Amino acid sequence: MKIEADITEHPHDDNPRLYLCTVCDKRFTRKVSLKRHKQLHTSTGEKLYSCTRCEKQFANQRYLKQHANVHSSKFKCTECGKCCRTNGDLTVHRRIHSGEKPFECTVCSKQFTTSRNLVIHSRIHSGEKPYKCHLCDKAFLWSGNLNTHVRVHTEDKPYKCSLCEKSFSQSCSLQSHKRRIHSNRRPYDCRFCGKLFRSSDHLKHHVYIHTGVKPYSCRHCSDSFTRLEQLKAHLLKSHSEGTWFTCHICQKKFTHSGHLKRHVRRHEGVKP
Repeated sequence: MKIEADITEHPHDDNPRLYLCTVCDKRFTRKVSLKRHKQLHTSTGEKLYSCTRCEKQFANQRYLKQHANVHSSKFKCTECGKCCRTNGDLTVHRRIHSGEKPFECTVCSKQFTTSRNLVIHSRIHSGEKPYKCHLCDKAFLWSGNLNTHVRVHTEDKPYKCSLCEKSFSQSCSLQSHKRRIHSNRRPYDCRFCGKLFRSSDHLKHHVYIHTGVKPYSCRHCSDSFTRLEQLKAHLLKSHSEGTWFTCHICQKKFTHSGHLKRHVRRHEGVKP
């Protein structure tokens, strides 16, 4: 996952150490020294600020404060109960319910809820995939997808559950694990049918059943899906975009490494 760091320089004329690292507040007298120091944060992925209410960590206090708004429900969606970090995030999220897509591609007229998604989409027309894996030939439109992909090679699972011995390659997987395995709370209720859910994401995807919204659109055809996993499976099956995980025993293919692992256990006689 891409490190959420905001490393910039803030010179102050009345201070002999003119260059400030905004990740750890350390100051330097020379610009080159600050640049060398920056590499420590970006190369190690150091995250110094931890949320006291969950497992997430951040590279600077600004991101930690924004994250705290999720727990305080400061920016809460009245439609589905999802809590956002900032008012801007909430504005973008509400477009899921309203169907508003104000950003339009000038090449194919496809519309998007955010300008960033439009920029990513425009790379399809140019064939640009700027984020390349240094361990294989795969390239990605998103830097976050590349960072997650690299863990397929390294088998790195930096997100450890504090309640059991399981580890995960993504923080969202850890949070989902803790809700499903270690918590019985279901604080999110559907305004249409009253069904209860452990997370706002689960509720959000459930609401699509009632509203008919399908926010995940295929960039190759007109198909749309209510869940990202459905879109990924569609891209892999219909457009050969993505990675197949193949069983070394029977050659059966899977769209997710976790599905493959569960399948292999059945060959080995291990019950899920």
